[in-house]
Amino acid sequence: MGRSMIRLKVKEVAKRKGISQGKLSRLADVDLTTLQRIYKNPSAANVTVFTLDKLAKALGVDVSELIESVEDEQER
Repeated sequence: MGRSMIRLKVKEVAKRKGISQGKLSRLADVDLTTLQRIYKNPSAANVTVFTLDKLAKALGVDVSELIESVEDEQER
């Protein structure tokens, strides 16, 4: 049985809501470099719960909408 990982869905939610990276960075008061790292590699981004909460509030969603469990592809 494969190991599960957490994958962040910030990019997908922001795109669905029509919010750009720059705007989300300002709305959430999150450094643009941090947000770019999340967008580039959503399975490996090291994000604090505090940052995730700020992003969720800026997007108007619950934190649970920004995360999903996925199978670790390295285990395959």
